[in-house]
Amino acid sequence: MESVPSAALAAELWEEFLMEYVQLGTSGLRVSEVILGCMSFGESAHGNHKWSLPEEGSRALIRQALEAGITTFDTADVYSVGSSEEFTGRALRDFARRDEVVIATKVNGRMYPGPHGQGLSRVHIMQAVDASLRRLGVDHIDLYQIHRFDPTVPVEETMEALHDIVKAGKVRYIGASSMYAWQFAQMQYTADLGGWTRFISMQDHYNLLMREEEREMLPFCVDQGVGVIPWSPLARGRLTRPWGTTTRRTESDEFGTRLYHQQEQGDLTIVGTVASIAAQRQVSMAQVGLAWVRQQSPVTAPIVGVTKPEHLQDAIASVDLTLTDDELDALAAPYLPHLPEGF
Repeated sequence: MESVPSAALAAELWEEFLMEYVQLGTSGLRVSEVILGCMSFGESAHGNHKWSLPEEGSRALIRQALEAGITTFDTADVYSVGSSEEFTGRALRDFARRDEVVIATKVNGRMYPGPHGQGLSRVHIMQAVDASLRRLGVDHIDLYQIHRFDPTVPVEETMEALHDIVKAGKVRYIGASSMYAWQFAQMQYTADLGGWTRFISMQDHYNLLMREEEREMLPFCVDQGVGVIPWSPLARGRLTRPWGTTTRRTESDEFGTRLYHQQEQGDLTIVGTVASIAAQRQVSMAQVGLAWVRQQSPVTAPIVGVTKPEHLQDAIASVDLTLTDDELDALAAPYLPHLPEGF
């Protein structure tokens, strides 16, 4: 069992490494400049995440993130069938005060057999939020997000159910994730019509190889005061290594195998440009890819998944890397239109 830092040591670490807080949209919630994605934490035997870390390795990275000033942690009930929430919750209870951290999780994916084992129905949301609270070991969730759009359930039912769990004190804020902009607009305006809680954040698929959100979703989020916290800001690692290189994750990532097969010539050029700028700056490719995302004005903070200490170090170092206008232009120029992916 790891020793817990004393209050004095924790305060000293906090003062030394503290990142800036950034406001999530126009809400009162503030998150760290880098959000730690916790999909890679959990029992690898559960679900489709064969690359995920056991609890000891997960705890070490969560503690390292806290010591570096990362205060915001994003998981989901479906990640490793709940064990990601369990690992994350236990580590945060041991290494941080509850009021120091922002815990985000998600609902929609299948968690158990039967007609109500997944989705955004009132039945599933009410069951799922209680189950997530138990696994995380907390009395409230800071940001509860819908894990994609559910076309099988009336939007009114979903929005009222989410409003009810906010009013019950189980959830502080609600967020959404990848969907079409018209679907997100429908949900936001349904909340307005019903007098219900609005979404404060959009967790969308956005990086140098997938910029389709710039057409409608990102402008809508800016107009509505919605914070943007992209997932896969490094294109599932494709922006961190030479094109075509595989890893243990790419070989076993079932969802990831369906992504990034369009416009490969343009994508190859972008990855080469990332490598060139990284070499010139004497930084890693990951730092360049993350710096590009962070410098896009609608973005609040990227969600970065890690499995090794150096992954986390790159994410932290990217906060201090500012790309020039010429570098930003060079990275953006080779992009070719894609069909949206990840919904």
